[in-house]
Amino acid sequence: MDDMYVKRNIMCIDLKSFFASCECVERGLDPFKVPLVVANKKQGNGAITLAVTPALKKQGIPGRVRLYDIPKNIKYEIVPPRMKLYIEKSKQVVGIYLDYVAPEDLHIYSIDECFLDVTDYLKLYKKTDYELAEEILKTVEEKTGLTATCGIGPNLLLAKVAMDTEAKKYKNGIAKWTYDDVPEKLWSITPLSKMWGIGPRMEKKLNILNIYTIGELAHYDKNILKDKFGVMGQELWNHANGIDLSKISDFKVTPKDKSYSHSQVLFKDYDGNNVKLIIAEMVDVICARLRASNKESRVIGFGIGYSKDVDGGFYHSIKLETPTDSPREITNICFLIFDRYYNNLPIRKVSISCGGLTKKSGVQLNLFEPIENKKEEVKVNTAIDEIKNKFGKNSIVKASSLLPDSTAIARNEKIGGHHE
Repeated sequence: MDDMYVKRNIMCIDLKSFFASCECVERGLDPFKVPLVVANKKQGNGAITLAVTPALKKQGIPGRVRLYDIPKNIKYEIVPPRMKLYIEKSKQVVGIYLDYVAPEDLHIYSIDECFLDVTDYLKLYKKTDYELAEEILKTVEEKTGLTATCGIGPNLLLAKVAMDTEAKKYKNGIAKWTYDDVPEKLWSITPLSKMWGIGPRMEKKLNILNIYTIGELAHYDKNILKDKFGVMGQELWNHANGIDLSKISDFKVTPKDKSYSHSQVLFKDYDGNNVKLIIAEMVDVICARLRASNKESRVIGFGIGYSKDVDGGFYHSIKLETPTDSPREITNICFLIFDRYYNNLPIRKVSISCGGLTKKSGVQLNLFEPIENKKEEVKVNTAIDEIKNKFGKNSIVKASSLLPDSTAIARNEKIGGHHE
């Protein structure tokens, strides 16, 4: 088990109330004193705030809230979002990080959050990771006017959770965790959705198993978690125990790697309640391509593009221990990425890719899943492929494809009913 405990010096740095702070800096205002909201006024009182200043957060206003949910007695200024400004500011901050580390040791997680692996730089700067974090945050503030919080840990997970849960409690905005902190600090986290990577839906599923704290998840039988949630179950157990084998280099995409990808621009705004139907339908399409070419995928990538009123989005990938062409497994991985990164904003684009392709050599068995289940899944998928090839893509569809939010039938008609 010891080799599971990677020991690096990872920083996770997040710019505080980024959009709102950018607007304040441009106006010469102090975000800690001025109540300011970034939102699209044209959408009326139901508009979602993209950010609020720390001055409003102190009054109990969350970063993402509809305008009509802000109490009437709180006065604030509304300014429209300016994505070009935020992108420029983000580039400026990333430029500062690159003064300290090489590009291969930096992962841009989002427009306002980055991971830095400073392991190989501490001797060069003759500083501890904590001292270096203090210097980087001070430099960012001096050069851009933006303040940040930082989590430090031996792996990406613990750095991120330290930043999310503890860094804001300190005046300098820095929290450092080691593996020794896992029992006291990580295991005490509750509700589960406060933990990076666990969304509200997964929280409900775990609650059904009487798991309410990260400590209870860490001590749960990992074989049962793997049986119930597949790849996600193993990752949930690892993360609950502070284990994260991912490295910044894993996020560096190699363009030469052949992959199958599928993206869809949606005809209306979707959200967390209805987009998962679209995701499942798209996975079915991409898995049919994998089966047709007798391939399996080892790297699953998933991304969301937000509505033009909001702009932005995310794209992330997960590397698997064993390749797969199973729609169920790939759908679950896409849902995992979605739950981890989705920011409750209107969605207009979904992208999925399957990379790290290898020739399918047989059915991958799972000790905790009956072989009959695997064989049955292969039989069903093969039969569906044969029917669609012979009679057209709409000759057999899932019942969910008849729901109003589905795009499968219309998309099949658009690209042609019969397989070419």
